[in-house]
Amino acid sequence: MSARLSAPHHYDRICELVEPGSRVLDLGCGDGVLLRRLAEERGVRGLGIEIDPDAIARCVESGVDVVQADLDQGIAGFPDGSYDVVLLNETLQVTHRTDLVLREVLRVGRRGIVTVPNFGYWRLRWQIVFRGRMPVTRALPFPWYETPNIRVLTLRDFRRLCRKLGGVIEHAEYLRKGAPVRTLGLPNLMAPEALFIIRAAGAAPSSPGGQGG
Repeated sequence: MSARLSAPHHYDRICELVEPGSRVLDLGCGDGVLLRRLAEERGVRGLGIEIDPDAIARCVESGVDVVQADLDQGIAGFPDGSYDVVLLNETLQVTHRTDLVLREVLRVGRRGIVTVPNFGYWRLRWQIVFRGRMPVTRALPFPWYETPNIRVLTLRDFRRLCRKLGGVIEHAEYLRKGAPVRTLGLPNLMAPEALFIIRAAGAAPSSPGGQGG
């Protein structure tokens, strides 16, 4: 199984947030479509990490540089701060060593861009409380017996883990299928998914305009 779920609806926003010419590491890069777009549209120097041989073959066919590795084993071969941006797009919840993976994002990248589904979203809560069944939604379309999601996290859980690992959340966007959603001040309840820009606590804050172009 590829580490990444299919989430192309985030690609437009991620491309806007990555500065031109950046060094980008994409953890769980899937078929490499996002990295290819970043190379074509933003001139990045990118590398993907993926475990699924079929996805790796598609990366190679499309000219995307990729390394086969299991994220749950860490990426110790990559030096601290060696990439401007580390991407973790709809990948964190399918990992076993979630804390290790997020720690590596903070260590290797000057910035991390992380997108996660929100299992605290009100529609999911409603299905559990009133239907008594594990929820299925457009953002989480898998029935319980074949879902690739290993970790069930809310946006509040993500924030807490990031702080515990010494991370700082510089920016958050609350989304539905990649489009902004009104949360009425209650993102953990009202947002199906979110995008976070994170950094290690000791890293310098982003400069003005550093979140996109």
